Amino acid sequence: MSVDDDDALPKPHSHGTRARRSRRVAAARRLTPLSLSLSQVDAHVHFWRYDAAAFPWMTAEQAVLQRDFLPADWLAAASTTRFRSLVAVQARQVEAETEFLLALADSHAFIRGVVGWVDLRAPLPALGAALARLAAHPRLVGVRHVVHDEPDDDFMLGADFQRGIGALAAHGLAFDLLLRPQHLRAGAALARAFPAQTFVLDHIAKPRVGGPLEPWRTDLAALAACPNVSVKLSGLVTEAPAGAWAAADFAPYLDAVLALFGPDRCMLGSDHPVALCNAPTYGDAMGVVEAWLAGRDAAVVDAITTKNAERIYKLRA
Repeated sequence: MSVDDDDALPKPHSHGTRARRSRRVAAARRLTPLSLSLSQVDAHVHFWRYDAAAFPWMTAEQAVLQRDFLPADWLAAASTTRFRSLVAVQARQVEAETEFLLALADSHAFIRGVVGWVDLRAPLPALGAALARLAAHPRLVGVRHVVHDEPDDDFMLGADFQRGIGALAAHGLAFDLLLRPQHLRAGAALARAFPAQTFVLDHIAKPRVGGPLEPWRTDLAALAACPNVSVKLSGLVTEAPAGAWAAADFAPYLDAVLALFGPDRCMLGSDHPVALCNAPTYGDAMGVVEAWLAGRDAAVVDAITTKNAERIYKLRA
């Protein structure tokens, strides 16, 4: 199973469909200058050195992912956009993954933050030692667990997991919520139980694009009612029909998120390179949200594409 994708990813699409969609998104992105900032922050990027044993979720249908993705690859992909820095997010649930991403951050100043992984269910002495060691690195800004692959929808409400969540605040670390719609109620209960903890919902909880908005929207409202929760407008294209989407298809979901969270708790992320499973390029994946932002107040756009990620994750220059 994918760390960030559903267990059934879209099938490859035709060159003609890719080209038509790419033109539509590109045209929408040309409508207006999108931000006051020329150095926007991509709040959700993955890096890895590919190894089949380490990444068993990358099946034949995700063949586009079965190679190394490193900082130079992101720089090349983002070169025609305004995105100049990023937050790197874990793709494996081992502490070595966190150390790998932090080492990349040491060598690449544009990796301004790392959302890593630690075993939050470990006994407190071991967990405390791991957090103290990893959080000593100034680029560690949060941790994440692949909750949406846990068999129990209420996994986050377990006593051992909540004990681990309670240990994060002392280190100033956010917790990324990687959920599907059926986990939103448990996510809201977790956020209410830890009002001083910063939570960031990844991929707007992955509703099926083209499907019904309910009960996703109602359950999302309960999570958004917690002021300590923000949301990433990310990972959307992998929830759309394979090779058959247009930027406008995402507007009802993005409109709902903005209405519930407001412009000060939304940030933009690519989910690169996973988004390449259903988008021809990095620009196409980002263009979904950029097309939706076109024509909005420049201060709102700047907040969503730059300022909110910097503030919520406490990113350093």
